[in-house]
Amino acid sequence: MKKILITGAGGFIGSHLTEYCVEKGYKVKAFLRYNSTNNWGWLEYSPYKKDIEVITRDIRDFDSVSNAMEGCDEVFHLAALIGIPYSYVSPLAYIRTNIEGTYNVLESARKLNLSNVIITSTSETYGTAQYVPIDEKHPLVGQSPYSASKIGADQLAISYFRSFNLPVKIVRPFNTYGPRQSARAIIPTIITQLMQGTESIQLGSTTPTRDLTYVKDTIKGFLEISKFKSLNGTVTNIGMQDEISIGDLAKLIAKLMDKKVAIKEDKQRVRPSGSEVERLFCSNDKIVKNTEWKPSYDLNSGLSETIEWFKKNSDKYKPDTYNI
Repeated sequence: MKKILITGAGGFIGSHLTEYCVEKGYKVKAFLRYNSTNNWGWLEYSPYKKDIEVITRDIRDFDSVSNAMEGCDEVFHLAALIGIPYSYVSPLAYIRTNIEGTYNVLESARKLNLSNVIITSTSETYGTAQYVPIDEKHPLVGQSPYSASKIGADQLAISYFRSFNLPVKIVRPFNTYGPRQSARAIIPTIITQLMQGTESIQLGSTTPTRDLTYVKDTIKGFLEISKFKSLNGTVTNIGMQDEISIGDLAKLIAKLMDKKVAIKEDKQRVRPSGSEVERLFCSNDKIVKNTEWKPSYDLNSGLSETIEWFKKNSDKYKPDTYNI
């Protein structure tokens, strides 16, 4: 039985991946950031809670990461500071968490001779599409401090493959959505506002397009990519090879919820003009051709499942509060 470490295991994608790995027979260590109540994030509600070894430390602390990794065969590194607007407020926090945190994972894995190191990237590293669909050869453009920090982390990971032959694979998901997603993200923002029954919802720019993947398909992509040594030292996209504008997305969610929607632009939600990523449209040719990954959800079915979860968990969100 393989023993794996998953960093960021209490978060949105991390908690789904942790549970899926338990289901697949892995022995899982979950690395979470400590807090004063010792809350384990979404793993607090997991039916697999007793099957997971939880370690509460800080990804920015090398010794903590190295100690947690001891005895593991593989690591899935998902711990990160996310949220683009907050990266305008504190770029240094993103550098310390996303770049230094990734260094801690890579260097620990190198010293401990792990057989597989999976680093989580983001489609934001591409910036606005210069051509579509966006494949892994697309230029990287840091249009926000967040995306710049992730570009730095990715390049550091590639350097560890090239310099030390560390078996690194970079997973680059396009916009993942589903149950447990952060209130900062667009789909929870739309759903929770609509659940309030308000006459209009507050959004930022509605013209950008995104390629949306349901979380259950994303985590299957992580495991598929992890299986193939041929993907060592490379980046692999996970996405649907489709796109929808934010405005049309809001209308679709409203239709699925049987709500009428009027959209108002909230200036504090609008990115600086040079920082807004106007178009993301994934090429998934690489993952489809090199693994056995195939998505199980289209946008309608994924959104429907997501809406039902939010209806049952509305008490966990504050739709009146905008979180940068």
